[in-house]
Amino acid sequence: MQYKSDIEIAQQAVMKPVGELADKLGIGEEYIEAYGKYKAKIDYGILKEKKDAPNGKLILVTAINPTPAGEGKTTTTVGLGDALNAIGKKAMIALREPSLGPVFGVKGGAAGGGYAQVVPMEDINLHFTGDIHAIGAANNLLAAMIDNHIHQGNELDIDTRRIVWRRAMDMNDRQLRYMVNGLGGKGNGVPREDGFDITVASEVMAVLCLSGDITDLKNRLSNIIVAYDRKNKPVTAGQLKAHGAMAALLKDALKPNLVQTLENNPAFIHGGPFANIAHGCNSIIATKTALKLCDYVVTEAGFGADLGAEKFIDIKCRKAGLVPDAVVIVATVRALKHHGGVSKEKLNEENLDALKKGIPNLLKHVENITRKFNLPAVVAINRFPKDTEAELDLIKQECGRYGVEVALSEVWEKGGAGGKELAEKVLRLIEKGNKGFRFIYDDNDGIVEKIKKIAMEIYGAKAVEFNAAAVKSIEQAEEMGMGRFPVCMAKTQYSLTDNPKLLGRPEDFAVTVRDIRISAGAEFIVALTGDIMTMPGLPKMPAAEAIDVDGDGRISGLF
Repeated sequence: MQYKSDIEIAQQAVMKPVGELADKLGIGEEYIEAYGKYKAKIDYGILKEKKDAPNGKLILVTAINPTPAGEGKTTTTVGLGDALNAIGKKAMIALREPSLGPVFGVKGGAAGGGYAQVVPMEDINLHFTGDIHAIGAANNLLAAMIDNHIHQGNELDIDTRRIVWRRAMDMNDRQLRYMVNGLGGKGNGVPREDGFDITVASEVMAVLCLSGDITDLKNRLSNIIVAYDRKNKPVTAGQLKAHGAMAALLKDALKPNLVQTLENNPAFIHGGPFANIAHGCNSIIATKTALKLCDYVVTEAGFGADLGAEKFIDIKCRKAGLVPDAVVIVATVRALKHHGGVSKEKLNEENLDALKKGIPNLLKHVENITRKFNLPAVVAINRFPKDTEAELDLIKQECGRYGVEVALSEVWEKGGAGGKELAEKVLRLIEKGNKGFRFIYDDNDGIVEKIKKIAMEIYGAKAVEFNAAAVKSIEQAEEMGMGRFPVCMAKTQYSLTDNPKLLGRPEDFAVTVRDIRISAGAEFIVALTGDIMTMPGLPKMPAAEAIDVDGDGRISGLF
């Protein structure tokens, strides 16, 4: 059977004007700022108007540890939203914005897939409404003001060897990770080491996604630590008087973006923090607004449940006062066989032994959601044509031992119609309710204790080791009164451990924390493990090589 590519499907979509989507949600004209026919910004002032409206039910979509075989978390999120609407529920989805780095690098697009996509797909994957560009501009304004302050006399006595703020660009470019700038003589700045992060790894992105309004945004921006002075005291964006101008650049980016699915159901796409170096969730404003406008909101968190879902719950939900009403854990037969040791080339072959070895990865995520966080969950198997009944039955059998149901999801091929089984099982979970929810750690736990609880309870580590640099940084953070902050673990997404090569469900391993970073604006502590990079590089054959546009402006290769 010949399947159409994602972009071919998206380009054939018949979209509704964005005003019709807003009408469906009950959004008045005064809150709509159209960006052409099919995109709009929604003024977050609508939250004040809707403050007394009841909240809808929140459904979180997460997954197993990702593999080269793919899992389809965004596709499942979009398809589930369409399926809920198809069975008569008022539902919408809330996603993150794609970054240009992955689009031109490995992924080639991040707007769902097949017949479960958000559109206009090309716009969403490329410049969209300019949010990420605005975040990059605010990040780089702050960087420019740091160096200008030093050049103009350095009244704050900044130690140029201890500037921690880096420049940002929304592209994968390894050449920019580390550099020396300010060369060329006195008039061209002070020579120092510097570097770039990809924009979605910037603390400005995390700040925007965790802010409640423009005032909160400005306060958080002012608290960002950019450097330390020669007395080892932190220097902030507020001390540089940069936060007001940064907020001015971000005032429109703070507003959620309204688009639609292929089935003309509403979707908010807003914010895009990385899930390994940041918290990996769309904005609090978008999620809260959606909950006031719909009875059901389906959202996702980046990477596997050990990263995205843990941060969604322990950081985003803690700060926003939210609790998921149900959780969907996405897996594929192919990905589980990869966790069981099968190479990518042989994933289409039935292999029950390998599948049985890989299923414990799924079961650990099931355990974390249902027994650690005490949330109701269902497993969604994103079905592929080569999956056999024996393989699917094995997954159902193993999940049954944890008391968790499995739903087959065929939304890639069938859209919302392929997700009705999943939608119905999610609704039954929500109806049952849940009263045992808990966070993994308490606010009053120390930084070391928080890290240990995440590593040992969520990852399954037997121990946590702290390098000397980490110990020193933790002591300093707690002396600065930041021990109450949540912890944002920076860890490989490919494994439950900090070693990307250890697949499945490893045992008897230790996690090593090499250092921490203080994100005082976002109000979390980043614990660095392994070799996490904040500026990725392009692969040997980047997706950009296949992307083109013809004389009529029609884009191809953006799959």
